[in-house]
Amino acid sequence: MKRVLDILLRYLVAAFSLLFLWQIGAWALGPYLLPAPLDVLEAWAQAMRGPDLPMHVRSSALRVLAAMALAWAVAFPLGILLGYRRLIDRYVSPMVFLTYPLPKIVLLPVFLTLFGLGDLSRILLIALTTGYQILVVTRDGIRHLDARYLDAFRTLGGSPAQLVRHVLMPAALPSAMTSLKVGSGTAVAVLFMAESFATQSGLGFLIMDAWGRGDQLEMFCGILSMSLLGLVVYESCHIAEKVLCRWKQLENRR
Repeated sequence: MKRVLDILLRYLVAAFSLLFLWQIGAWALGPYLLPAPLDVLEAWAQAMRGPDLPMHVRSSALRVLAAMALAWAVAFPLGILLGYRRLIDRYVSPMVFLTYPLPKIVLLPVFLTLFGLGDLSRILLIALTTGYQILVVTRDGIRHLDARYLDAFRTLGGSPAQLVRHVLMPAALPSAMTSLKVGSGTAVAVLFMAESFATQSGLGFLIMDAWGRGDQLEMFCGILSMSLLGLVVYESCHIAEKVLCRWKQLENRR
């Protein structure tokens, strides 16, 4: 309980510090360029009671969560496979590393052409961006696994399924969860870009539409909502890491 209160206190201090810096910027630039934080918070609370902003938040949340779940479901097992099976890795990894530096957001028009203007194209694009990070980190985690663990497990008569369950997954999980947390910020950034084009729902659309109309308060309500969404996604990944990697917590306490 004390640890939870300590974390909440640190978040409150950080939040008030950011609000204070925001207020200084509002005084310096004026309300037409940068609205005061209290004005934005008041407008945001009022907008959340209406139908529009919650609808945009729901659309964005569903897209990013579905994309990250898809990225994990594909990239984590594939990373384990490439890290463990050297023959497969020899032929697949060059293609992965050749396409990894490509900024995936430039493929948005291609995805919209192939998969239509609905949610599928945006979910697949976000999943592709996040999945590459998970794949590369998971593969490297398996490749750096001490071979003595594998030899000892085989000596004990473990089956291939048990090897994956008890050796490979625990070895790759901590680094893969870290990449998922890092990728959550990238996922929200790609979400904004994907929603700012050829759609009428989502926080990205709301922000760009309000900016085009010169409605600063509504624009900052969208920015605040997207920031909170990113925070929730990141903290959800952090909690999942603590649950799935409990042994790491025990090691850190020693």
